[in-house]
Amino acid sequence: MKPYKIDQTGADLLEILSADSKISTEDIARQLNISVDRVKKYISRLEKDRIILKYKTLINWERIKNDEVRALIEVKVTPERGVGFDSIAESIYRFPEVSSVYLLSGSYDLLVQVEGPNLREVSFFVSEKLATIKNVQSTVTHFLLKKYKEDGEPMVEFQEPKRLPIT
Repeated sequence: MKPYKIDQTGADLLEILSADSKISTEDIARQLNISVDRVKKYISRLEKDRIILKYKTLINWERIKNDEVRALIEVKVTPERGVGFDSIAESIYRFPEVSSVYLLSGSYDLLVQVEGPNLREVSFFVSEKLATIKNVQSTVTHFLLKKYKEDGEPMVEFQEPKRLPIT
């Protein structure tokens, strides 16, 4: 995949959208000191070129659905000749339980994030679906117990220190 060329205005626009995907094109135009039409053209081109893939709202699901189980699974695989890790990663990310797949350096090759309604379903996915994929050598599963920060946002409310600072 070749690098995508973008000018400073386009890069600034992406930074603004990544911080707040609900921001209006008028507000973006004001911040960048360009016309609304130019903002719309940038956004349209970035969507068409698959630089902007999705507009996302970050929700603290733990406060609403605290019974859902999430796991990070380290996967060691044997890469395939000619395609490396790509075909194995694709066969993994096609499962609906899988929310993310990353290629890693280090002891394991892939990091897979899985979500399920309960521990049994996630365990079933790992043992019956993931571990049985051709070229998967081994897996190590880590269950997420608590999320402190995601996408740069704290997910917990921090309490003020109870001790008075020393002056």
